[in-house]
Amino acid sequence: MQRLGLEAIKGPSWTEQLLALQGRPITDIDRSRAALHLLDWFGCVLLGHASPAGAALNRWAAQTAAGPCWTASGLQLHSEAAALVNGGLGNIDELDDLHRAAVVHPADTIMAAALAVAQREQATPHALLDAVVRGYEVAIRVGLLAGTAHYRHWYSTATCGVFGAATASASLLQLDATQAMHALAQAGMQASGVWQCRLEPGFSKQLAAGRSAQSGVMAADLAAAGLVGPRHILEGEHGWFAATGSRPNVRRAKAVLTPKPNAPWLIHEVSFKPWPACRHVHPAIACAVRLHAQVPDVSQINRIEIQTYQTAVAFANQPHPSTRQQARFSLQHGVAVGLLRGDFGLDDTQPECLAQPTLARLRACTHVSAVSRWSRAYPAHYGAQVRVWLRNGAVLHTQVSDAPGDPESPMSDAMVVTKAQRLMQAAGYSPQAVARVLAACAALPQAASTDDLWRALRHLNTA
Repeated sequence: MQRLGLEAIKGPSWTEQLLALQGRPITDIDRSRAALHLLDWFGCVLLGHASPAGAALNRWAAQTAAGPCWTASGLQLHSEAAALVNGGLGNIDELDDLHRAAVVHPADTIMAAALAVAQREQATPHALLDAVVRGYEVAIRVGLLAGTAHYRHWYSTATCGVFGAATASASLLQLDATQAMHALAQAGMQASGVWQCRLEPGFSKQLAAGRSAQSGVMAADLAAAGLVGPRHILEGEHGWFAATGSRPNVRRAKAVLTPKPNAPWLIHEVSFKPWPACRHVHPAIACAVRLHAQVPDVSQINRIEIQTYQTAVAFANQPHPSTRQQARFSLQHGVAVGLLRGDFGLDDTQPECLAQPTLARLRACTHVSAVSRWSRAYPAHYGAQVRVWLRNGAVLHTQVSDAPGDPESPMSDAMVVTKAQRLMQAAGYSPQAVARVLAACAALPQAASTDDLWRALRHLNTA
């Protein structure tokens, strides 16, 4: 495989090439898409606020200095602290958006950073939404450059997301090209987050995402103040890709850094999640939901077989989940619940659900394997096949090449709005307060100011 050498760093650096892509026109359609992702993120964040991880972040936040920026806790913090708190809340229930091929959840870091800087700088709605579009673009392209080799050990949402958070912040600060390049350089110097966090209990996954958002804000502010960083932070001999073991080959780098003319913004490729589970579990859940109507009595099931791609097996082979987090990362549990209920909801990872004998039996008779067909399609497509053997000898089966919420099987705007509404209400917010947030987000692409958005967020805890 051809690797990048010194000749590859002649001319514009990779950060400069990424930033050169930011000058493309941003349309009302693009801004409406950004506003939809913002609303989806609000639902995830407000639900996460009510969790133990949310409580820990809020206890930390209560010890920091007050500032002008909104947080889901109701505290008003300085921009960096607000970005950390909000950035850590969006992924708690595994409902955050995802770009499949990059394996990055962009909203977790970019929305938190953009929202904090936009409020601090009193940015216009267009400035906020344009910053989100640009931030998604850079985070996704860095993720595409990093590839699946990076994802094996690194939490890509945090490590790649920091570049998107810095880009969004730089856009809102109206940094020039040189300053924006230095913002990405300083972001790269702070990129971190390893996958040990998913193998042990705790809230480090949330910290990594929150810290990525915070670091993106800091990187842009430092660049604005004149702090200079390495131009070749990504591709240099001792740069970020070399250090993380994910240095891309020349062909892939060229394709990512020089897209086709008039290519749409990559935010339109980002998937929404319908179910509170790791995205690697979603294709199997989708299969189980399809088969639910054909299995009126799950006691008649003898055997379940899940075939999917290798990364899904590596991340989500959890035959005996005992915690909510393990349940969200369990192919066996996701399929068992889908077959039993025809859905997978917020209550389906609760301890009492995990303890149900029916679900325990279904998990026990489930066999998981990786097959080359689905592994070859990954990460461009997340696919799975589920087979169910019944006591009467019948065998039921179905497959999906793309999970619900992917561009090939999209959730409608109305479905995303309903999801956000449901999450906010599940978090305990009143219908009236939720309605104000929904209305403010819907109006944002055409609004003259962000005042209605900040007002709706400030009054979430009132009727």
